[in-house]
Amino acid sequence: MDSRITARMLSLALGGWRTREPAYEALADGIRLLCLDNRLAPRTALPAERELAHALAISRTTVAAAYRSLRETGHIESLRGSGSVTLPLGRRVPPRDAVGVDDLDLSQASPAAWPGLAGIMSETALDTAALVARSGYDIVGSAELRTAIADRYTARGLPTAPDEVMVTTGAQSAIHLLAQTLLRRGERAAIETPTYPHAAEALRMAGARLVSIPVSVDAGWDIDRAAQAIARTRPAIAYLMPDFQNPTGRSMSLREQDVIARAAADAGTVLLLDETTGELAIDARAVSAVALADVPAVRIGSLGKTVWGGLRVGWIRAEPTLIRRLVAARPSRELGTPEFEQAVSVRLLRRMPEVLAQRALLLREGRDALVDALRTAVPEWRVPEVAGGVCVWVELDAPLSSGLVMAARARGLHLSAGPRFSPDGGHERHLRIPFTAPPEDLRRAVAILGDIWPAVRAAAPAAASTPWGAAVV
Repeated sequence: MDSRITARMLSLALGGWRTREPAYEALADGIRLLCLDNRLAPRTALPAERELAHALAISRTTVAAAYRSLRETGHIESLRGSGSVTLPLGRRVPPRDAVGVDDLDLSQASPAAWPGLAGIMSETALDTAALVARSGYDIVGSAELRTAIADRYTARGLPTAPDEVMVTTGAQSAIHLLAQTLLRRGERAAIETPTYPHAAEALRMAGARLVSIPVSVDAGWDIDRAAQAIARTRPAIAYLMPDFQNPTGRSMSLREQDVIARAAADAGTVLLLDETTGELAIDARAVSAVALADVPAVRIGSLGKTVWGGLRVGWIRAEPTLIRRLVAARPSRELGTPEFEQAVSVRLLRRMPEVLAQRALLLREGRDALVDALRTAVPEWRVPEVAGGVCVWVELDAPLSSGLVMAARARGLHLSAGPRFSPDGGHERHLRIPFTAPPEDLRRAVAILGDIWPAVRAAAPAAASTPWGAAVV
């Protein structure tokens, strides 16, 4: 077996798991959701029944019944003398949980490919004779692509030279490479909560101890908490999404940028700025200047959200000395980015104004359709206004996000519950809903949510279904 989760850590990951009765099925559903979200990796050893019962303050009988239910649905196996372990995806997800033809999968927040992409790929294919004469991949990135990326930063107010750019195989590859290069095991890394979950996973894989910086739809970044946390823990790095943060959709104000930049400088913390959603403005406005442009920072970008998730081209902008360190460290993970995709990307960057205009139109249609449908179908939920990005961070009127997501799966709707975006537990009152799908699909998804929500509320224990402001006694 590859890993083990303690009873305390599983308790934190489960959050508000008691969303329905009987309690053992609610617990089983909570663990199923952790498996489906990959927050519990395959072959993870679960705590012993007695230990988990103590951590959750429930009876051992309830835990035993939950484990039995998980065995019956193929999510875990239990061996005498070895305990219970989660099973690989193919075995632990029964056919009824698989994404079907008529299902709606909103667990990913990526729009369909930009309509002009196929044409650009065809144009690039005409040059394949020259491309196949080379190695086929590049560990630093082609000079032409690095120049094009540098020119875009310069045009947006951040003068950049090609030797300050490294091309990666998508943004996720960039995050992993930076985490493994900049972090030593046991060091602290600051990260927003809620946040992009795969970033938190990458930092943990590098051995980081995470320090949370709260960010909310209404109040933005909690700069007092951020400054105190950075000053107290002196993290080696701080991972932030300053524009159209995923999942809240918030963008940093100038004051928030200033406070966090000063705190990081005082603590010697390296800022890792994820800009993958930074240009996805929806409402009419000039293209914003680069956030924190006057601050030494490492920047991560990609074409995954702007063009197509299947185009695995990202980049890192950093000082040349760090770029050289990253190039030296990269071969242990991968040997480079495919040259064909880099050649496609060069052509795409020349047409980015056209790409972003189409993206703004598509995302505006999806956002407006989703917000209108939610406010009609479930008026008791708080649906924020967002000016860009790819999703809305909806606040439910009861902490039942996980239970709602499990109920939605039974109706063919796949979503990610609020705790999926929390590095340290919580956010059961929130649900991330992307608006990257076609408007008709979004309306159908909301119809399902509106239909099942009363049943989810009714099945929950009284304390779990308490609305805002109500006293719990």
